[in-house]
Amino acid sequence: MSSVSPSYPRDTIIHGLGRGVINTICLMGDLFLFGWEMLGWMVTRLPPRSNLWWCMYHIGIQSIPVILITGGFIGMVLSVQSYDQFKLMHLENQIGAVISISLVEELGPVLAAIMLAGRVGTSMSAELGTMRVTEQIDALRALGADPVHYLVVPRFLACCLLIPLLTIIADAVGILGGWFFSTQILGVDSFYYWHYSIQFVYAYDVMGGIFKSFFFGAAISLISCHRGFHCGAGAEGVGKAATEAFVYSFIMIMILDFLLGVGIVNFYHFMQTIYPGVLR
Repeated sequence: MSSVSPSYPRDTIIHGLGRGVINTICLMGDLFLFGWEMLGWMVTRLPPRSNLWWCMYHIGIQSIPVILITGGFIGMVLSVQSYDQFKLMHLENQIGAVISISLVEELGPVLAAIMLAGRVGTSMSAELGTMRVTEQIDALRALGADPVHYLVVPRFLACCLLIPLLTIIADAVGILGGWFFSTQILGVDSFYYWHYSIQFVYAYDVMGGIFKSFFFGAAISLISCHRGFHCGAGAEGVGKAATEAFVYSFIMIMILDFLLGVGIVNFYHFMQTIYPGVLR
């Protein structure tokens, strides 16, 4: 008798698309449940103070050199790219306003968050992933300690508290870097640089950038800890978790930046219709 080989359905683009949608929905649901468990521990009991201080040192203090370099070069690059266009319109003295408003509203919070996602997010994911692979997380459960409360909550609080402060540092250093290059290299008058910066940058613009950075920090910590907790086996799994932590954090930063930017602008216009000039 001739044997008949079984036929399997062909895997088409539609199958791949559906599989990707299902995996994305499952990932978002799992991330939501992970965040809900973490918030439950934040409400009921704070983490050990020693863990929190260590996380704040690792996330905040050790990230200052990266933030200083990033912020300084952002300001100088903005100065280089903007000067020629402003000089054609005889507005080179107003370059300080463009550098300052671009930094405090958009480039400072976003680029600082991206750099921290690469430095802090991948580090947290790799560290927790290694603990998962070596069964240290299971050992914590066996000892009666909840891993989410002991490992995730202090990292989440440290990111939410310190990334806005690091964003302020990036904004300040970027504005100083733009001032130095504009005045010392391009010949812009220092008085007009600061005069137009103060005239066109309002407190609402600065607070809007800091407000966004708080959500960026929450997204980086939550996604990175989640990928570390759900790390695959072996060194390959740890590397994959670190990569996914950065990629997912980057995507979420872009999404949050758009949504929060739209919300901040709409709230500004709404307040201006009720109380003109109150947010300036």
